[in-house]
Amino acid sequence: MARRLRFALIAIVIVVLSPPILALIWLTVKLKLSAARWLAVFYHRFFCRVLNVRVEVIGEVDERRPLLLVANHVSWLDIPVIGTIAPLTFIAKKEVGTWPVIGQLASLQRTIYLDRERRTTTLASATEIAGRLAGGDPAMLFAEGTSSDGNRVLPFKSAIVGAAEALAEGSDQEVWLQPMAIAYTRLNGMPMGRQHRPVVAWYGTTDLVPHLIGVFMAGPVDVEVVFGEPIQVATVGGRKEATRLARAEVRRMLGEALTGRRPDPADTVVEVVPRKVA
Repeated sequence: MARRLRFALIAIVIVVLSPPILALIWLTVKLKLSAARWLAVFYHRFFCRVLNVRVEVIGEVDERRPLLLVANHVSWLDIPVIGTIAPLTFIAKKEVGTWPVIGQLASLQRTIYLDRERRTTTLASATEIAGRLAGGDPAMLFAEGTSSDGNRVLPFKSAIVGAAEALAEGSDQEVWLQPMAIAYTRLNGMPMGRQHRPVVAWYGTTDLVPHLIGVFMAGPVDVEVVFGEPIQVATVGGRKEATRLARAEVRRMLGEALTGRRPDPADTVVEVVPRKVA
């Protein structure tokens, strides 16, 4: 009964409050106001607070530009989780644009959609990504190309990283690739464990709507977002080596987060969403 009541309350809040917030973001985008990017961050924080998703950030988005962030991918929930941190341009598969609420917000954030089945479309997207990077926008890429069970990191695809390489070759700019790990660590305050991670991990043939409902009913979820040291693409020998190094770093950071081994105390820890249970 309590789980159903939780789901009903979350659904009501999102259905009632999301439309006016998204409409405001749409208006600021149309008017080309800088506030649009931070309004999107506000909505992601609102969304995570309503779901009681508690985000802990270790490290930070590097200040150097052009910057391409590369991360593992676990769930549709990754998008609002990452969106709480800073204004970003997402690079996502075209299906994301059809998702309820998340897809609408992604489009308002000028998300670059990829059709991975069509090579010509991927090449065109790489050109668009290079343009965004050159303009100073940090871009966020789920480098596996699909989502996993949250316990491992699948092979990274280097094709889109080629956009950063092309930008570096076509200008005097130093392009940076920053690894980022997303780790879902606790459910209802208890360590999640491998067997419970599918509660939030959305992968394989799992239908979206039932998974959404399951997350809505699950209870408080804790997630760590860990940033690694940026990699200079040109210095390490190009996109393939940069992608390999980035994946190795994401695997290391994910392993530490899932096993509870804390990073060095000197690292910056920022609480984006309060950890107090609602």
